[in-house]
Amino acid sequence: MTKADIISEISTKTGIEKVDVQETVEAFFKVIKNSMIGGENVYVRGFGSFVVKKRAQKTARNISKNTAIIIPEHFVPSFKPAKVFVDKVKNNSKKTKA
Repeated sequence: MTKADIISEISTKTGIEKVDVQETVEAFFKVIKNSMIGGENVYVRGFGSFVVKKRAQKTARNISKNTAIIIPEHFVPSFKPAKVFVDKVKNNSKKTKA
């Protein structure tokens, strides 16, 4: 499912114009991105958490030149689904496979 599919489905279920739904969805993603860029985590109850994880400095190898490279510590975005969400997906996937 793409962002366009999500916008279309929300529009049909709510009766709101696609343009308005698109602006809302874009604003939602923008708020999440800006919060995470600022180092803040975003928690959506029943869905999951968008968190910023810190990766420690590590040494890697460039095997083509046979040299060691130091990768500095950095931050990466991550998503951790809520337990309720995970349970619903697990229960639903059992029904569809059977």
